[in-house]
Amino acid sequence: MRRTVFNEDHEAFRETIRAFIEAEVVPVYDEWFAAGQAPRDFYYKLGELGVFGINVPEEFGGAGLDTHKFEAVLYEETARAGVQFGGSGVHVLLALPYIKMLATDEQKKRYLPKFVSGEEMWALAMTEPGTGSDVAGMKTTAKLSEDGTHYVLNGAKTFITGGVHADRVIVCARTSAPSAEDRRFGISLFAVDTKSEGYSIGRKLDKLGLRTSDTAELAFVDVKVPAEDLLGEEGKGFSYLGHNLASERWGIAFGAYAQAKAAIRFAQQYVTDRTVFGKPVAHFQNTKFELAACQAEVDAAEAVADRALEALDAGELTPAEAASAKLFCTEVAHRVIDRCLQLHGGYGYMNEYPIARLYADNRVNRIYGGTSEIMKSIIAKSMGL
Repeated sequence: MRRTVFNEDHEAFRETIRAFIEAEVVPVYDEWFAAGQAPRDFYYKLGELGVFGINVPEEFGGAGLDTHKFEAVLYEETARAGVQFGGSGVHVLLALPYIKMLATDEQKKRYLPKFVSGEEMWALAMTEPGTGSDVAGMKTTAKLSEDGTHYVLNGAKTFITGGVHADRVIVCARTSAPSAEDRRFGISLFAVDTKSEGYSIGRKLDKLGLRTSDTAELAFVDVKVPAEDLLGEEGKGFSYLGHNLASERWGIAFGAYAQAKAAIRFAQQYVTDRTVFGKPVAHFQNTKFELAACQAEVDAAEAVADRALEALDAGELTPAEAASAKLFCTEVAHRVIDRCLQLHGGYGYMNEYPIARLYADNRVNRIYGGTSEIMKSIIAKSMGL
């Protein structure tokens, strides 16, 4: 089946990214893996390459496009090489939509040029210790000062991807207590400068996978946030968060599909080269059948991921469709990567092989951005159940 989702511009971008990964990432990736994060200066390189500015208006230094297809190419190429671009995915996929949707012209002039260059890396701080998927249960507060010039931020966040290197973080906080009728009432969003007094980074979390993506705990003790760094209207944060969940879930779905596709590539290479009982592992019928079954699943996941991408670019991807794509693609990736690791035998369990890292990296896809159980609830509700 011939794919129609990408054109020659996307394929030219793919060639550029593939060459960049081979030159700038693969030779040093083991160092990043051992350190538990990509180095800060790597993000300047991504900025120079134009990765951060694709969907940013030209007046702020971007390319002025409105598409997720270049992000899709990035997912495929990083997975193909068995690498991650640190926390940069959050910068583009999660933070940028909020800036574009909510920032005033004055805020965009302050934020976006530095966003595009990589001078200011952004993250999103939503999850709190003890709340998990229950966003409405957040306890972090932001209280407006008497003179109205700033908010005073207090609380804590956890599982914040990109949290170690972030220069600005979109923090979700309560500006009002929840109402008896609506627990979601009273949440606001702020673009918080991480150099602010009282802002601190706690532990850099020791994760099972995504080892080169810095993930941290954050704490706020009487952090003064200028009133001009409120994003959007006060109290409407929950609705803003819901608005961007479809694109986030598409990103996880597409990334998972790309990982599954890469797993087949790694396994096929391995079984072709590896010899047992006097012949390549690829010659055994079980090997052929396992890889064929994996390929069939990945073909289906590719179709689902591509369809969701087209709908997202057209502004038509519904929450239920995004949930369905995420559920399907992440479950496919789980099965395919596990089977491809099995074909590696004992070597599949060694971190020096990309399949082992891929196995660990993939596991979180069924948890973050909404667990598989949450996705099922959304789909069931859309069915009228």
